[in-house]
Amino acid sequence: MLEIIGMTVEDAKMIEGCGADRIELVSALTEGGLTPSFGLIEKVVNSVKIPVNVMIRHHANSFVYSEEDINIMLKDIEIVKGIGANGIVLGLLDEKNKIDEVNLNRLIENTNSLDITFHKAIDETNPVESIKLLNSYSKITNVLTSGGKGDIINNLDTINKMINESENIKVLLGGGLNFDNIEKVKESICCCDYHFGTAVRIDKDPFKKIDEKKLKKLVSILNS
Repeated sequence: MLEIIGMTVEDAKMIEGCGADRIELVSALTEGGLTPSFGLIEKVVNSVKIPVNVMIRHHANSFVYSEEDINIMLKDIEIVKGIGANGIVLGLLDEKNKIDEVNLNRLIENTNSLDITFHKAIDETNPVESIKLLNSYSKITNVLTSGGKGDIINNLDTINKMINESENIKVLLGGGLNFDNIEKVKESICCCDYHFGTAVRIDKDPFKKIDEKKLKKLVSILNS
């Protein structure tokens, strides 16, 4: 499964047209991805047939959220659910860099059938222990990770441990994947999905469009 970050309707159409499987829809890619406008979400959902998962993160200050933040995120989730998106992407930590279970429960309580990805906030924690904890959340379907901090190539052992512990959660590998390391990652890791962002954009620039040739090449590599 190949998920590509999209920020516009044009991105979404190209992602689908090049053969990728899912869109992670965000704004502010330079900030690690924030919640896009509801108008954009609606237009993208109605413009493509592949699943669209929407980032729920309205600021990039940290992954620790106040009561006001949580209320905003709850409202955003309700609206995204009503628009008809496939899923949401979120991640919450406490002051000790552990998963904030209290607020995580609050956010996912009424998500119904939404696909839920716990994003790269997990890499600020002990990712192996955290995925063990997330196994108890039946609504969480994916975890986006590069196996912790640092270069993804140096984290391959940790990623395999996460996969071994993941039970029903799909490990979505992203953050540092590119055309120079994807073959090595494919050889070293089994049973995971893939997530790409700037690596498939023109000049690897988050402010530029998706490079159609790059994306088609990536789809071909992952299907080989």
